[in-house]
Amino acid sequence: MGEKNSGFDVLYHNMKHGQISTKELADFVRERATIEETYSRSMTKLAKSASNYSQLGTFAPVWDVFKTSTEKLANCHLDLVRKLQELIKEVQKYGEDQVKSHKKTKEEVAGTLEAVQTIQSITQALQKSKENYNAKCVEQERLKKEGATQREIEKAAVKSKKATDTYKLYVEKYALAKADFEQKMTETAQKFQDIEEAHLIHIKEIIGSLSNAIKEIHLQIGQVHEEFINNMANTTVESLIQKFAESKGTGKERPGLIEFEECDTASAVEGIKPRKRKTFALPGIIKKEKDAESVECPDADSLNIPDVDEEGYSIKPETNQNDILSSSGDSDSEDEEPKKYRIEIKPIHPNNSHHAMASLDELKVSIGNITLSPAISVSMNMFVFIFLIYLCLVKHYLAIVKKGTSDLLAWDPLFGPSLDSSSSSSLTSSSSARPTTPLSVGTIVPPPRPASRPKLTSGKLSGINEIPRPFSPPVTSNTSPPPAAPLARAESSSSISSSASLSAANTPTVGVSRGPSPVSLGNQDTLPVAVALTESVNAYFKGADPTKCIVKITGDMTMSFPSGIIKVFTSNPTPAVLCFRVKNISRLEQILPNAQLVFSDPSQCDCNTKDFWMNMQAVTVYLKKLSEQNPAASYYNVDVLKYQVSSNGIQSTPLNLATYWKCSANTTDVRVDYKYNPEAMVAPSVLSNIQVVVPVDGGVTNMQSLPPAIWNAEQMKAFWKLSSISEKSENGGSGSLRAKFDLSEGPSKPTTLAVQFLSEGSTLSGVDFELVGTGYRLSLIKKRFATGRYLADC
Repeated sequence: MGEKNSGFDVLYHNMKHGQISTKELADFVRERATIEETYSRSMTKLAKSASNYSQLGTFAPVWDVFKTSTEKLANCHLDLVRKLQELIKEVQKYGEDQVKSHKKTKEEVAGTLEAVQTIQSITQALQKSKENYNAKCVEQERLKKEGATQREIEKAAVKSKKATDTYKLYVEKYALAKADFEQKMTETAQKFQDIEEAHLIHIKEIIGSLSNAIKEIHLQIGQVHEEFINNMANTTVESLIQKFAESKGTGKERPGLIEFEECDTASAVEGIKPRKRKTFALPGIIKKEKDAESVECPDADSLNIPDVDEEGYSIKPETNQNDILSSSGDSDSEDEEPKKYRIEIKPIHPNNSHHAMASLDELKVSIGNITLSPAISVSMNMFVFIFLIYLCLVKHYLAIVKKGTSDLLAWDPLFGPSLDSSSSSSLTSSSSARPTTPLSVGTIVPPPRPASRPKLTSGKLSGINEIPRPFSPPVTSNTSPPPAAPLARAESSSSISSSASLSAANTPTVGVSRGPSPVSLGNQDTLPVAVALTESVNAYFKGADPTKCIVKITGDMTMSFPSGIIKVFTSNPTPAVLCFRVKNISRLEQILPNAQLVFSDPSQCDCNTKDFWMNMQAVTVYLKKLSEQNPAASYYNVDVLKYQVSSNGIQSTPLNLATYWKCSANTTDVRVDYKYNPEAMVAPSVLSNIQVVVPVDGGVTNMQSLPPAIWNAEQMKAFWKLSSISEKSENGGSGSLRAKFDLSEGPSKPTTLAVQFLSEGSTLSGVDFELVGTGYRLSLIKKRFATGRYLADC
């Protein structure tokens, strides 16, 4: 046990160290589980990113093999995480049982501890009594040799005898304490050994479970690798080419042979039999095959011209579906003989010959008098037929056209007068006197309104520019023709000045864009996105010493998507990858993209720009989640990246501060000096909504300030509000805030004041954003910076 009998302490503390070992083992396993979980998540992201790779070309099926193998590897590591977490619970439970066991053991070995303390105290007393005994004996012998008096010798003898008795007594006590100590210490040492053996056995079992779990996972990983090797071996070049041919094949038939044919001159002379197309048939022009007689020219009074709208298109009458089917079936025969038409132009009535210029009504009546007859043997298609009609009309009214060009222009609503209240009434009166023409053979009717030209109200024809531009063209079916002249979309690249345009979760922080409507996006549109660059400047000023200024500037980039884009993403299995570039990053110390949604190229060496691209599958899932949480929202915001701007002390603060306090028992004087610093910004911008808050204690009873401030007695704070500070402000943006406070419980203690301000339209770092590639367009970019914790001390 050693000279000092400290063996008990060594064994007891060794038992306590077992608890520390258990706790450290749990921490080690927990750290390993964290590493495995991180690796599993990274592998899962890698597997998801394989889905976003190009699915074009013969190599596309190989990505499925990579994805499957990577997912299985991620699952293997995730299984190891679960086993490690169960093992951590087991270690923690053992640690709790260990604490209870040690507490019980401490109570059991309390007697041994007392025996140890007893023998240690007796040993010290025995040593002292021995030293005293030796000293007394030596003193007695010295007196005898020196020839001291008998009284001195007797006195020394008494002391020597007393020391001898004390020494013998402690020797006896030590013998008894030693026997008790050895007995109890033997039992306690065996107990400590049993505890330590059980502890080491249990710890080894835990480590064995850990090694077995890792071994099983490694076996699974080996199987995954073997499976990957086999899959790649089975994915031969021939199979890849075969899959590409099956998915992208355009046909297996070879083009047939074409032989030389002699020219048939007889058929060429007679002409080729034309085919009539139903799609170009106009009602009232083509007569049924059964009608063999020519149609008599009706009088002008019996003519019936169909109703037309303001733009000259006919108003389609309601027709029974059965009539349409029957009429189309009678006139759509391939073997039908070519129609023969005879064109007659009815001359102008004699009673109207005195007019120098034909009116619009007369021209329309004359057009209605044109009749067709199959008596003339002329073969032509419908377009040639209509063209001949207009040739005859122009020839017949050549003189009138030369004199009355304005009337002809009046036919076209684009050149005619605007249909305001006066013009519309005159047109109505003239049309009311127009003779009507029945829809018979040969009647020219205005064409129906095409689907691509919606009807405009009469009030809007006078000013086309007054029509509001839509976000995007209306959604039409695949069969309808595209718009003839779609209006250009309005874009916006400026900042939104109105704070009312900002909202919370359902609208983007970047303001309201004039881009496409969020509910009418099509798969063929360039999809709009908006971006907000927001920077926060944090600063701490200490008195007027610029070297003690601490500055930290951080920034966030948020991207806003319209709600309609979710439907586009979900309907397209491979939406266009959104790529963008962050420019002017030379002043940034660190860029942290959203690891779940954004990828970047770490090998990019350009020090002023950095390219990123988004995980479209993850973005789609995230936007769908936001849509489920708030389905009524028009826009959804996505945090893209964060960054930190390098700072250079007080030179990086847009507003420099210095505070001065003068405190006495009855009054406190405060002065805050500020100075606008344009050098902190890439482009000097206006600081707006400046607020300065100064806490003052000591029982303020009155405040005098310049400029005027507001005193809040409940919060014991003084508030200054300034509208704006810039280079154009008084004294170049420099000034002072002064206040004197009367106190009832002074003196005050100097406190830390806080400042708030913001600036719209620019950032401190000069960071900029641009889209790269196609498929998307930037409808709005908003830049701003504001204060975070902007504090100043005296």
